[in-house]
Amino acid sequence: MMANLFSSFDPITAFNLSLNWMSTLLGILFIPSMFWLIPSRWNFLWIKIINILHIEFKILIGKVKGSTLIFISLFSIILFNNFLGLFPYIFTSTSHLILTLSLALPLWLSFMIYGWTNHTTHMFAHLVPQGTPAILMPFMVCIETISNIIRPMTLAVRLAANMIAGHLLLTLLGNTGPMMSLILLNILIFTQILLLVLESAVAIIQSYVFAILSTLYSSETN
Repeated sequence: MMANLFSSFDPITAFNLSLNWMSTLLGILFIPSMFWLIPSRWNFLWIKIINILHIEFKILIGKVKGSTLIFISLFSIILFNNFLGLFPYIFTSTSHLILTLSLALPLWLSFMIYGWTNHTTHMFAHLVPQGTPAILMPFMVCIETISNIIRPMTLAVRLAANMIAGHLLLTLLGNTGPMMSLILLNILIFTQILLLVLESAVAIIQSYVFAILSTLYSSETN
């Protein structure tokens, strides 16, 4: 039972080809071409969201021109893949660590290389919080170093675990449907609709959390 349940998240198809990863590019086919040609309501809504994110990221990062575009693009990619995974029979790429680590690890490495190369004293100062007693400084250095090293893993695991948890719950509840009576089946359908609404909110929140935490990590290196 558990093998069949988790096999729904297996990226390998019956032809032994990982074509399910093509779902990360499928959205290009769903977006109408008129969205890009003339101003529409969806276009205005998306521009409004980008402007809000730009203002928020700009406050955190500072006066580095163009740097907010990286995190807005990161937010857009994760949001798009999260929402695409809510459709039936479409592979949820953000539920796999191979994708989330591919996003988190290069960002964290670039922040660390830039920070330790250009702001070495500033990075050393971050290892010891202000006001730490002298006797606790060696322990604080170890704790801060470990917390810094596990940052890409926490980013990746948080996103993947939140995306896979809701899908597993939907799958488990959906498998019990054929064995239920009509009254319980109506309750199950209502519960599934509520869970889908919750998953839609989680898709937005987790993409925002991933982008905002990446922005905070980059601001520490400046």
